[in-house]
Amino acid sequence: MTNVATPSSRHNTELQMNHSKNDARKGLSHSVANNRPSQKSVAETMMSGQVGEGEDWKANLNLPAADRRKKTTDVTSTKGVEFEDFCLKRELLMGIFEKGWEKPSPIQEESIPIALSGRDVLARAKNGTGKSGAYLIPMLGRCDINKDYVQALVLVPTRELALQTSQIAIELSRHMGELNVMVTTGGTNLRDDIMRLENRIHIIVATPGRILDLINKGIAKVDQCNMIVLDEADKLLSQDFKQMMDNIVGALPVSRQILLYSATFPITVKEFMMRHMKKPYEINLMEELTLKGVTQYYAYVEEKKKVHCLNTLFSKLQINQSIIFCNSTHRVELLAKKITELGYSCFYIHAKMKQEYRNRVFHDFRQGLCRNLVCSDLFTRGIDIQAVNVVINFDFPKMPETYLHRIGRSGRYGHLGLAINLITYDDRFSLARIEEELKTDIKPIPPVIDKCLYVAEYQQEASKDNDGKV
Repeated sequence: MTNVATPSSRHNTELQMNHSKNDARKGLSHSVANNRPSQKSVAETMMSGQVGEGEDWKANLNLPAADRRKKTTDVTSTKGVEFEDFCLKRELLMGIFEKGWEKPSPIQEESIPIALSGRDVLARAKNGTGKSGAYLIPMLGRCDINKDYVQALVLVPTRELALQTSQIAIELSRHMGELNVMVTTGGTNLRDDIMRLENRIHIIVATPGRILDLINKGIAKVDQCNMIVLDEADKLLSQDFKQMMDNIVGALPVSRQILLYSATFPITVKEFMMRHMKKPYEINLMEELTLKGVTQYYAYVEEKKKVHCLNTLFSKLQINQSIIFCNSTHRVELLAKKITELGYSCFYIHAKMKQEYRNRVFHDFRQGLCRNLVCSDLFTRGIDIQAVNVVINFDFPKMPETYLHRIGRSGRYGHLGLAINLITYDDRFSLARIEEELKTDIKPIPPVIDKCLYVAEYQQEASKDNDGKV
């Protein structure tokens, strides 16, 4: 069972984050001052002619391979705006393009110019359509690296999402000289956070409990922090975090800018908006709730035959990576053990695990070191792993919001994916309610599932065939 909870030692790869391996293992917050090009190196590059006027600077970027997978209108239905049209700093544009982002998605297109203007934003968009970029790009664009205080704060509900978001910020700002990003979450060493905050930090990505603790202790000074983002705002404004959020916002200057992003906006969001936001610009790109690229199926099955059904799915589906959801931490561990006994590679993760194990599993699964991950709803919020093409609800959720966030782990950024739900007799009413409330169609699983619906290679071949016909 050990090899399920923690990947084997041969997978002890160095974390591909711009911070030390030791800190990543412990889940500590990270500053990146010494892990990016300095202002001088960028200036020297520009003077040497590698980055010049016009389009010449683009020719020397270290671009990733172009993503040729089919994309849905969730991310392609834009007005044709380019990143250069936002009047961003060239160093930031370099990071954007080297991240592999070619054009703004609809939420980025709508949100970035408003956020850059300093106005409050209330944005609603589907999971996996570029919300992180929608707030990180204007945040980085407005940061002044010559000022030695915290200028922006990003709040997220989970530790894994905090690490992921800070990593994106680091990658986007890699050419922006001494711009420092720090991540801090609960379950890590407070002393390390204190030491980091003695240095110059411009952006903090945090979970609410930890940053509030640092603020109350006078360690994190946010009295000049003029921008705050609430990512997954519906969760952050739930009863679990509501009072914390009021206290954190109360510690910021009156002139602060507030950006709220989420897929769903319950009544608590409206209450927060009335208390703290100033005539926010509202964006709603949620004509429908579920991602267009995710095909949803259900299979009626007895509880005792679920594992057998899962084994059949593994043998018949072409899984690149899968995330399998259970409704309790106990069932997560039991199922992971069963999957391992069946001979399939499998990790598991849930909130009751030690943070160092969670960090390790999260990192190694992202790196593709294991095909299947069994988890609790810890992993439903914002986690972006592009290689995941299949999500399986081993236990069917009761709430529509939970279902929406779970299946959103597949079909990221307009790509195609598969969501399969194992339904027992007791789940039948939840299935009907979720279909009705989300206005989505969950179909009975067919004997054979077309690989074009969820396998990238088949999508590309089908696209070539269609091009040939034309």
